[in-house]
Amino acid sequence: MKNFLRPIFVASFAVFLAMVASVPSDAASRAAGRSSYDGSWSVAIYTTRGDCGSVRAALRIYGGRVYAEDSSYQAYGAVNASGAIRVTVASSGRSASGTGRLTRTYGSGRWRTATGECLGTWAAQRRAAEY
Repeated sequence: MKNFLRPIFVASFAVFLAMVASVPSDAASRAAGRSSYDGSWSVAIYTTRGDCGSVRAALRIYGGRVYAEDSSYQAYGAVNASGAIRVTVASSGRSASGTGRLTRTYGSGRWRTATGECLGTWAAQRRAAEY
């Protein structure tokens, strides 16, 4: 069961992080409804309990919303004006949620699967070209 959860979790978080990268970032969209955290982010996800593995992935935040790049997984979340972020990813009946805080260039937080079988931390760094 643990080996089954690892690819789902890793892929789900990768999707969550990558969807943010798939939203266009032209000048007009920057002027309308953009948040201070919008752009591309590189996120490292670490498992501290359980057998879900660790992964590095890309994500995009657009208008304060978090998007996944791979449409085979569901990902949704948001970051508020003070940088508090909450994200949920799901695939094949499994899900994981993460919370944390972003600054202009960095972020960190915690995540756990819906069943509690795995949990861990994540760290994010904004890609330089976006701000």
